[in-house]
Amino acid sequence: MATKQRPRSRRPHVSRDRGARYVAPVLDPSWQNPYTPSTSERQDNERVLRRFALRRRLPQTTVVGVVALALIAGFVVAPWLPAVGVVLVLVYAWELRRAVANYAQRGQTLGAKFLAQFSPGGEAVERSRLVTVLDRLAATFGVDNVSAFIVRDACYNAALVPDGSKFSLFVTSSLMQDFELIELEGVVAHCLARQRLGLLDRESLAAVTTLSDDACRKFAGSGMAYRADEVAAASIRYPLGLAGALRKCARQQLAADSFFSSSTYAQWRWVFFNQWSDQRERDLGDLDDVELRARALEEW
Repeated sequence: MATKQRPRSRRPHVSRDRGARYVAPVLDPSWQNPYTPSTSERQDNERVLRRFALRRRLPQTTVVGVVALALIAGFVVAPWLPAVGVVLVLVYAWELRRAVANYAQRGQTLGAKFLAQFSPGGEAVERSRLVTVLDRLAATFGVDNVSAFIVRDACYNAALVPDGSKFSLFVTSSLMQDFELIELEGVVAHCLARQRLGLLDRESLAAVTTLSDDACRKFAGSGMAYRADEVAAASIRYPLGLAGALRKCARQQLAADSFFSSSTYAQWRWVFFNQWSDQRERDLGDLDDVELRARALEEW
């Protein structure tokens, strides 16, 4: 007798696990934190200085190249002329390399010039506070051999400049008196971020070279103060501290006898925390304007 077969169910098989399918996380090896200076970013800033030095030597390079080609082509007249052309190229290449290195070292004297320009200021307790902040942040940013100076001036400003193989941090006495600790940390972090980004050499050379204001600004890096703010705020993890410092700079009225009203400041402005201290009107179309930089940090 035939056995009856059960009819097959037409309902689709439903898994008891109704949750979303697990997907293992995969890290992107090419991802980079946009607030951490990359090696390529530092190299790009360093190449700006080399290109500047090479452009300054372009007339001499052109003359040497023409003469060398003429000597090499003169083998039809004298077989030893190409050897002279090769020697000329090698000698000039060595001299060009030395000249480029000399351009890079011209800004290394800025620390000594700052010391000669300013008078010492600040109290002992203020210096102790500045050194404590600097020591902690210098380790965070990986910047060594930094000396701290408080200079007498009624304007809020600061700058980190090369001093030979070392660095010097200059902070005005009024900034030390009126800024909160978290605001001071933001200013110092900004100055150290410039070195971390590889900006200090090009800014220092822009401060001592004889170029037009527009050429100096382009060489120093337009908008680079904004970029240093990003790096500094991400490192101290408190953007509002740096924003508060920028707000105070934007609201301050500059005294007529301040260093920041002088022509020397106009030449050195590219290395300062607020490079537009002598401007009364704010320009919100300029990424280096302190008012715009403060607003950007407040929106983080």
